[in-house]
Amino acid sequence: MTILVTGSTGRIGARVVAQLAQSGATVRALTRSPEKARFPAGVTAIAGDLLDAQAMRQALAGVKTLFLLVSNAADELTQAINTLGLAREAGVQGIVYLSVTRSAGYTDVSHFTAKHAVEKMIEQLDLPATILRPSYFIQNDVAQKDLLQQAGLYVSPVGTVGVSMVDVRDIADAAVLELLRRHHAAQALPRETYELSGPQALTGPSLAAIWSEVLGRPVRYAGDDLDSFEKNVATRAPAWLAYDMRAMMRRYQQDGAVATDTDIARLTTLLGRPPRSYRDFALETARQWQA
Repeated sequence: MTILVTGSTGRIGARVVAQLAQSGATVRALTRSPEKARFPAGVTAIAGDLLDAQAMRQALAGVKTLFLLVSNAADELTQAINTLGLAREAGVQGIVYLSVTRSAGYTDVSHFTAKHAVEKMIEQLDLPATILRPSYFIQNDVAQKDLLQQAGLYVSPVGTVGVSMVDVRDIADAAVLELLRRHHAAQALPRETYELSGPQALTGPSLAAIWSEVLGRPVRYAGDDLDSFEKNVATRAPAWLAYDMRAMMRRYQQDGAVATDTDIARLTTLLGRPPRSYRDFALETARQWQA
């Protein structure tokens, strides 16, 4: 039987595909352009779009386990709900769904609310799924390379309450572990939910301090200016997405997203090790930049 991976060419999906292939699993990777995809040996690239029901029926045929990652899109909810419905009709036995932390609470952030609605479908229909709720991705900060190195600024307006950022490698590791656990089970397993967070509650000033240390130069937090943040995001993304990101940052500033000790302990047990820290990421990234 087969594992189908959606979002297979992104920074999380590509890692999931590679690790599943290394484990010896039969993997089918969904992509809009299979002729351009570069997957490990043994992985089958299959053409598909989550909005194309007929293509998804074909992609799900013979699939036992599904990794459902839907990118932040205006029609994200339709993509996810339809895919889960088709997976249920196809008899998929195990699902790992990538949601987001605080999905039920950040009701004014569109992609959080969309993911919460998907979680409610999983709950109501009692789908055999693991829900993974990652926090803000540590690797998002790679995009600040020039500002950090040249201007000495950390510009993501995450505020001063605290956000327990998570390394995307930990997200992929958790997804693979749950996919394989469900894939190798003789029957459908009960639902599980994991909060995926890093070990520290990070603030704008503390993040600037970490970068000051690893870069060996002064770095300061640029502050909580959401107007400038939205305008900057809008230069490289649609206006709806820029506002969505603004709304998320506003909630981080107001409420934070700090992991509990229980969350970290459960993730540590799942991974078999502690989650990666932001400082370790920053040290590794700084070495790469300086090389």
